[in-house]
Amino acid sequence: MKRLYLIRHAKSSWKDMTLDDFDRPLNKRGKSDAPFMAQKLNYKNIHPDIIISSPAKRAKSTAKAFKDILEFKDKIKFDDSLYDADLCDIEKVIKNIDDRYTTSFVFSHNPAINEFAQKHLNIDENIPTCGITGVEFRCKEWKDALKSAKKLLLFDYPKNYKVDENEN
Repeated sequence: MKRLYLIRHAKSSWKDMTLDDFDRPLNKRGKSDAPFMAQKLNYKNIHPDIIISSPAKRAKSTAKAFKDILEFKDKIKFDDSLYDADLCDIEKVIKNIDDRYTTSFVFSHNPAINEFAQKHLNIDENIPTCGITGVEFRCKEWKDALKSAKKLLLFDYPKNYKVDENEN
């Protein structure tokens, strides 16, 4: 069995419109949502064997928050193909994960994460910022993961825990 947690970066800032998209940082909400969601995984005793991330600043910051909260000791692996990725890029990253890793965390961007969730997990709703989809693949090698039987383990995101201020 292999387990994948595909995580969309936390909310980014559009404050400085002169910044290149690649260099956009997390905004205030993103800086609080990333450790919050990492803590949710920690409570469930979900920890990565490897973390792979887009090198974009907002994805890198999200991955680092998870690394810190989950006390992941290894280095984050940055993969250029996860920035401006399409579905095929994400699938290729997954197929190429070293088989010694059982639980992999992959941090990337939309629309590729939505496309992956629709195609492989039958999730038709938008994966929001800092959204996490967890899937178990019934296979021994990552190269076989996408064609193997799958089980959705988790679909979670920060707004699941926010009280709507309009509700009383």
